[in-house]
Amino acid sequence: MYLKTYLAARAAKVDAAMDQFLPKAKERPTTIHEAMRYAVFAGGKRLRPVLCLAAAEACGGKISKALAPACAVELMHTYSLVHDDLPAMDDDDLRRGRPTCHKVYGEGMAVLCGDALLTEAFIVLTQTPATKRYGAREYVAELAGCGGSKQLIGGQVMDLEGESKKLGKRELVRIHEAKTAALLTTSLRLGAMTANASPAKLKALTSFGYNLGLAFQVIDDILDVTQSTEVLGKTAGKDQAVEKTTYPSVIGLSASRKEAAKLTKAAMEALKPLGNKASRLQEIATHMLEREY
Repeated sequence: MYLKTYLAARAAKVDAAMDQFLPKAKERPTTIHEAMRYAVFAGGKRLRPVLCLAAAEACGGKISKALAPACAVELMHTYSLVHDDLPAMDDDDLRRGRPTCHKVYGEGMAVLCGDALLTEAFIVLTQTPATKRYGAREYVAELAGCGGSKQLIGGQVMDLEGESKKLGKRELVRIHEAKTAALLTTSLRLGAMTANASPAKLKALTSFGYNLGLAFQVIDDILDVTQSTEVLGKTAGKDQAVEKTTYPSVIGLSASRKEAAKLTKAAMEALKPLGNKASRLQEIATHMLEREY
């Protein structure tokens, strides 16, 4: 199956599953359920859930058993975007090519929408089948740790506090280790756990996710200064407008491209213990790098 077809097919599976997991739009109170669905089904590439499913396959598992955690990570990701777009945060009017949640439903409802999506992520996650090594306790600890103050939220804090300040590369990496790489890594680990992955395989996927997550952020920073709003689906040049430190602003555009390629290569190297079964993950990593060119 060609990668483009694979990505579309897996994304469709995730969307169908989320449609079943989420409360229906007409279920009371309807406004919050409409807002949740508006945010979740705004489009998006479903990268994190697709990585979750691909990791399960790479470890010899079935995607049917990985659908719940795949949906859970996407719900956590979407919550973070809804909150990130708020006026008190990045103050953005566009997300995935259409008005952000708070522009449609108001700031208060957008806050509650994000809260509800985060809570729903754990409700969905608990429906993941247990394996010999992993059960609900391990799944919940994995996702909660990723979304807490030491990872995702901590990255957001460092990002906010870094605005209008001149940060170095080390500080920038720390932000994106927490804000971007952590959830990508957790997506892979959860998928592998549904396949009862060995500690060695989890370690390999953790290294893959870390490097892939940082590469993803470098490329995002590059796209923010090289692509249009129409192409990005969100406001182009926003990072520069709010004086946010990015890879191009710290090391330059050319060096940023080299950094993305270097990190992608390191991600590929990390997959060697998984052998040929990791070929799809390698294809996804290459595809992510090429979206910049």
